[in-house]
Amino acid sequence: MNTGILVTGGAGFIGSNFVLHWILAGKGRVVNVDALTYASNLGNLASIEGDPDHVFVHGNICDAELMARTLAEHRPRAIVHFAAESHVDRSIMGPDAFLKTNIDGTFTLLQAARAYVATLTEEEREAFRFVHVSTDEVYGTLGPGDPAFSETTPYAPNSPYAASKAASDFLGRAWFHTYKLPVLITNCSNNYGPYQFPEKLIPLIITHALTGKPLPIYGDGLQIRDWLFVTDHCKAIVEVLEKGVVGETYNIGGNNQRSNLEVVKTICSLLDELMPESPYTPHAQLITYVKDRPGHDRRYAIDATKIGRELGWKPEESFETGMRKTIQWYLSNAEWIESVTGAAYQEWVTKNYTDRKQKAEG
Repeated sequence: MNTGILVTGGAGFIGSNFVLHWILAGKGRVVNVDALTYASNLGNLASIEGDPDHVFVHGNICDAELMARTLAEHRPRAIVHFAAESHVDRSIMGPDAFLKTNIDGTFTLLQAARAYVATLTEEEREAFRFVHVSTDEVYGTLGPGDPAFSETTPYAPNSPYAASKAASDFLGRAWFHTYKLPVLITNCSNNYGPYQFPEKLIPLIITHALTGKPLPIYGDGLQIRDWLFVTDHCKAIVEVLEKGVVGETYNIGGNNQRSNLEVVKTICSLLDELMPESPYTPHAQLITYVKDRPGHDRRYAIDATKIGRELGWKPEESFETGMRKTIQWYLSNAEWIESVTGAAYQEWVTKNYTDRKQKAEG
């Protein structure tokens, strides 16, 4: 076994940030398996192009033969599993892909890991880890005064996406308890930062504001999320991989609860400051309320006490510092935005938001 790790979904938003963090921190080799679906982009990894410590494998985690062959060839000491369909709106429109990737894909990967671990020496088996990266959405929704989600909060997924991730979490748990595969599970709050595909709230609002398009807000905009800067999340996953206890779950949160409306107004204010010459200033004038999506969870919040107490991790970025860094990144990467917002993306935005706006006004 070498000192490298295998990452799935390493050309996506969180995965690519993790790969960049790992490589730039000098932590060793990464074998990066990604299917390069619409939300993945090898351009995210341009800064490490040609780096011998980054090996890219184009493929799908549902391909059992590919996963077995990749593990046998590269012999990683760990798997960090990011690959997933992750957008709630898309899961409502077409849940099939979510069940295929998030459930079948995770099953295939767990089985491949199980077979691979059986070929290792006893010392290598002891060192091996499988980190399954999941979401706080598996816990359902919270009322205004409810305590934040902890690792013992019962699962109550409310969207096809959340249900598919809950199922994948349960598979990881079962493979640990039944087959003794050294699985660790992380459940994170909403991430934001560089390289996030602009179907998600923050990059959607930034990219729309830059071109004077309406800034769509679901319902009354008072849905609350706990916002976690992606680099903080990546550092937390490293701590879980290197120091976590197998079979355990670790919740990762940013300690930044904000309503969607607060988030959008913060982005508008920062854009007003950073782009005073913009013809769309004040950007808040672009805010448009649209019909809420079905089954929209009202509030998420993460209690990250356990990972802080046991592994010594805590977020470094406040919401304000992380948001400023995020906006500055998007302002400095117009070519990246253009590369990911082609015809298919525009068609999806129109389908998802224009019809909702018409219904809200009607």
